[in-house]
Amino acid sequence: MQVVSDMSGASGGGPAILSIGAFDGVHCGHQALLGAMVQRAKACGLRSAVLTFYPHPREVLQPGTNLRYLTTDVERARLLEKLGIDLLVLQPFDRELAATSAEAFLARLRADLQMAELWVGPDFALGRDRAGSIPELQRLSAEMGYRLHVVDGVQSEGETISSTRVRYMLEEGAVAEARRLLGRHYAVGGVVRYGAQRGRQLGFRTANLRIGQVCGCPSDGVYAVWGRHDDAWIPGVANLGRRPSFDLGERLLEVHLMGYAGSLYGKHLRVLFVARLRSERRFDDASQLIEQVHQDMVQARSTLEQNPPLDVTLCGAPDTTN
Repeated sequence: MQVVSDMSGASGGGPAILSIGAFDGVHCGHQALLGAMVQRAKACGLRSAVLTFYPHPREVLQPGTNLRYLTTDVERARLLEKLGIDLLVLQPFDRELAATSAEAFLARLRADLQMAELWVGPDFALGRDRAGSIPELQRLSAEMGYRLHVVDGVQSEGETISSTRVRYMLEEGAVAEARRLLGRHYAVGGVVRYGAQRGRQLGFRTANLRIGQVCGCPSDGVYAVWGRHDDAWIPGVANLGRRPSFDLGERLLEVHLMGYAGSLYGKHLRVLFVARLRSERRFDDASQLIEQVHQDMVQARSTLEQNPPLDVTLCGAPDTTN
């Protein structure tokens, strides 16, 4: 997949079938739209392209917005590549671009990306004040020489799948339900850092990961997780939060990989959230905490035995090898 940082850098690659959006999370609704678009592009012998923005338009148009991302740019690109997208445009978004009329923006898409078809969802709109609504895009398609395809949203339990709905589920700690909408377990990753080493003192070593403020992570609590290291998935139990039994400090993800004895300091660890076991809480003494952690590990093992790791996958077509 080719990745460019501005649509002008993608000119000359031949006509493209394009979709535009944030695609945060690349959930099952996104996958349905983009999967159909990729098939269409292949059938027509054209490039499949996605244009997305950085920063998110909401951060520019609504300063101070506390937006939490389900995926990093790198993670989103990896998921889009798995879907078979040929070209990804990470378009810088600022107030000048926001003030561009729908017709002028479409003209850029036609010139820079050689857009032959535009694939969007039913609520899509582009251009200044979102004037490029579906009816307007349909009208302009005849005038400007592109085809418009509007793809219905994907439903789950009577509601349309959306990034907002996934964020809500994660905020509630409902990671199993979020997995249904994402088509995979929600994941975070990072470099393991040194901590206070309390886990080692209590008899269960933990790998500590910093959680960024913009991460759309699950709510604080204890989770059954899979951790990936050296191309192997290892069952684990993780505490996400501020450690009320100790310092109430920086929010961290502390992962205990069951049965793993090696050192992870300075190495990258990927963590899949499978099920929420309980809320984070304070214990009066270390013996109570140790007893509870052992109970958590028993419950996590039982849960993980029934839930193999689902990482980068297409909805309805599980792929646990990547």
